[in-house]
Amino acid sequence: MIFRRRSRMKVVFVGVGAIGLPMARQIKKAGHIITGVDVSEQSISKAAEYDIQVVNSIKLAPEADVVVVMVATPKQLADLISEAGQKPTGQAWVVMSTVGPDAVRLAAQQLARVGVNVIDAPVTGGTARAATGELVIFASGDKNDIDYVKPVLQAMGDVRNVGENIGDGQAIKVINQHLCSVHIVAAAEALSLADSLGIDPKKVLPLVEKGAAGSWMLSDRGPRMLKGTDVEVTSTINIFVKDSGLVSDAAKSCNANVPLLDIAHQRYVAAAAAGLAMKDDSRVIETWNKK
Repeated sequence: MIFRRRSRMKVVFVGVGAIGLPMARQIKKAGHIITGVDVSEQSISKAAEYDIQVVNSIKLAPEADVVVVMVATPKQLADLISEAGQKPTGQAWVVMSTVGPDAVRLAAQQLARVGVNVIDAPVTGGTARAATGELVIFASGDKNDIDYVKPVLQAMGDVRNVGENIGDGQAIKVINQHLCSVHIVAAAEALSLADSLGIDPKKVLPLVEKGAAGSWMLSDRGPRMLKGTDVEVTSTINIFVKDSGLVSDAAKSCNANVPLLDIAHQRYVAAAAAGLAMKDDSRVIETWNKK
């Protein structure tokens, strides 16, 4: 089905949490009419500060042109579709969560039965780029469907058309999260090594981050690694337990060998087991014991 593209759209945004709220704010700033959906009272209250009304069920959401989905896990996506029932709001659903290729393909099949088109469009860039509308969006699906939702997507960032098949976007995000997972752990290990060598990591970081050894994650997470357990949370350990697990599952499904990813995943799991699950993902550095 081909929908008529509109410059001002009615949007329902599911999941107005740490990254979802700044995304929703950019949509509102672009002139679209937006309603949020979230079960967290804290998220509902925070959204209200920016004049974004939030309801606690998709069933209570108004009629929409586009539903943007920014939930945390494949199960939450499945539960959302089940809750929406046989007459979900929205002509098109944009799945922007990192849920993996299989989950988004299943979602597309289920929603197609009730007349809803799905665009697979996971994002990268974190809360900082969400707040400035500079996310990178890996959009896949029918070209007409992507064109229809572009006024909403472009409010949030740079849209990259990565394939015509649902799941292509998630596959790109799997690769992205492989690198992010490994780079964060590598940064933590390197700064821990500096400490073990008797060199102040705070002096090491600015010396190495701009050279050949540098990475975006080293520059972004490194300073937070040096601040301590209660540093501001921008992405939790739990998120990387989930994301590195998704990468591992995807690798197993195609018989790919990912030993570095497996090591990184073990570090996130260990950090969560140590009580750091809801701390910033930079706190994976605490899995290195200081002697």
